[in-house]
Amino acid sequence: MTDALKRLSDEGVAIWLDDLSRHRITSGNLAELLDEQHVVGVTTNPSIFQKAISSGDGYDQQLADLASRGVTVEEAIRMITTADVRDAADILRPVFDATNGQDGRVSIEVDPRLAHATRPTVAEAKQLAWLVDRPNTLIKIPATTAGLPAITETIAAGISVNVTLIFSLERYRMVMDAYLEGLEQAKARGLDLSEIHSVASFFVSRVDTEIDKRLVALGTDEALALRGKAALANARLAYQAYEEVVASDRWTALEAAGANRQRPLWASTGVKDPSYPDTLYVTELVAPNTVNTMPEATLAAVGDHGEITGDTVRGTYERARADLDAIAALGIDYDEVVEQLEVEGVDKFEQAWNDLLASTEAELKRLAPKEA
Repeated sequence: MTDALKRLSDEGVAIWLDDLSRHRITSGNLAELLDEQHVVGVTTNPSIFQKAISSGDGYDQQLADLASRGVTVEEAIRMITTADVRDAADILRPVFDATNGQDGRVSIEVDPRLAHATRPTVAEAKQLAWLVDRPNTLIKIPATTAGLPAITETIAAGISVNVTLIFSLERYRMVMDAYLEGLEQAKARGLDLSEIHSVASFFVSRVDTEIDKRLVALGTDEALALRGKAALANARLAYQAYEEVVASDRWTALEAAGANRQRPLWASTGVKDPSYPDTLYVTELVAPNTVNTMPEATLAAVGDHGEITGDTVRGTYERARADLDAIAALGIDYDEVVEQLEVEGVDKFEQAWNDLLASTEAELKRLAPKEA
């Protein structure tokens, strides 16, 4: 099952798993995925933790201990999630060492309720880095307007960052600028730039979901012919923007000082439309120096029947621009779509966090020691 995954890796795509749970860690499954499926990293988000903690009894002992101490539900969540990330980071540490810190990383997200507050986001990023206390951690910060200066300040403090919830090309360019500015500040402070890493998580499938809905509503042959093209075009043009930045004098100076490239990371790569190939957002986004973080079903699909034919991104920019222009010509507003997706993305993570709070609070009450 791993030939296609090996070919993907050989093309310069780092395979990260978009999932984590206590069971995956303790059962040996995560280590198995590293050994057999070419997985070299892990990403998490509030939805993933909500699902993990509310399923099964893998967290009961820690929850009972936390209940005995009378901790708040928010403290309990942080103790549980950072423990999982710490343990996963230890499993991935050999990959981190072998790749000089590029891979072997585990991401954990700041409280999504802070998405529109810069100072609290920076403070939480520092707190999470301290709590996990592993060099192969990435702190996830959303690419909101308030998130951009938080990215710069967190990078400037020497903390590695996974920038999440990027939908638009304009916002992606701002993210890259925030990273470069953070590196410049870190350099001015005398920090070792070679120890600072970052990825920029460009969301894919949700773009098709929203634009396809609008194309279907139009219903013309011209509109229907553009279904399934927006997300790939958007991501491919993002890679073009990445190439432009790494070719700039500004970047060249930082790289000469030891800085690492902020790799594009393809996120939301599980196909939501069953009429599309289930490997679409993997096989069609193959390019050097990228990351593809996949849910396990997508990972298995690529391993089983993915066709890796080489670079499927470079050389496609003219076609990608033409596809987005054709969609715009039908009256579908790109800026409106990506703004809506960002708002919905933050809202979904906030809702998952609130669900996590509620379910964890219920578990703490259930497992609290009974009074004599």
